[in-house]
Amino acid sequence: MEKIRVAIVGYGNIGRAALEAVQAAPDMACAGIVRRHPSKEGFPELSDIPVVSDVRELGKVDVAILATPSRKVEETALKYLELGINTVDSFDIHTQICDLRATLDPVAKAHGAVSVISAGWDPGSDSVVRALMQGLAPKGITYTNFGPGRSMGHSVAVRAIPGVRDALSVTIPVGTGIHRRMVYVDLEEGADFAAVEKAVKTDPYFVHDETHVQQVPSVDDLNDVGHGVNLVRKGVSGATHNQLFEFNMKINNPALTGQVLVLVARASMRQRPGCYTMIEIPVIDLLAGERDDLIRQLV
Repeated sequence: MEKIRVAIVGYGNIGRAALEAVQAAPDMACAGIVRRHPSKEGFPELSDIPVVSDVRELGKVDVAILATPSRKVEETALKYLELGINTVDSFDIHTQICDLRATLDPVAKAHGAVSVISAGWDPGSDSVVRALMQGLAPKGITYTNFGPGRSMGHSVAVRAIPGVRDALSVTIPVGTGIHRRMVYVDLEEGADFAAVEKAVKTDPYFVHDETHVQQVPSVDDLNDVGHGVNLVRKGVSGATHNQLFEFNMKINNPALTGQVLVLVARASMRQRPGCYTMIEIPVIDLLAGERDDLIRQLV
């Protein structure tokens, strides 16, 4: 069987985790890494993997895993879809997902490609769990409680603020889907803490949550990539009340995000052209192996 050739765009925490997941997948091969500065220095694991600045240098690429900040996803995905390359990403700005889907869908269709967006663990695999819970109890309330743990998207957003040398955003679950954001910043010399604090609290990532910003001498001394989620739904099945479902996980954030991106990269090869979220994709399409074998094993 010909393996799916995957390019990884960006090589930060998620890019490295995605590479490990690609290398562990029996039906995939890494075509190469795409970086703005195509250097392998400091990355011995890339010794046998092409590192380029333009995906067209890699020859045939079936899927591009976009391991980029969420705010770079749209422009990057458009470029790859126009080349006829499938894209998958972990775009995590929940309020903008439908707009992104509407933008990418016609471009994907026009170029015979598939884009799967917001395919990390939340949004992404948690979205699938929420959808199943809602189906099991159509009338009710679901609470998504994140953490405690490091939010990669929120941390990246803070690091993009002028004057911030490094940043860590920790999500603390208050309960019933309400969260507190603890933001720790290491500032460049001369930076105005008050201006940085205001920029954090007015950023779309933080504006809806209780947010506390603290200046620290070293973010690295605080850094921990662990995270977690607790999903709870209490509702009604048919006419029967008091149905209660709960899903918990404690995870390494980049590792799980990279793994989910690889699952959806595989699934993208099994969809018709267009743009999808994870809840629109058959779960079986995420898995390696023959369909009948998977049914025998899992049903």
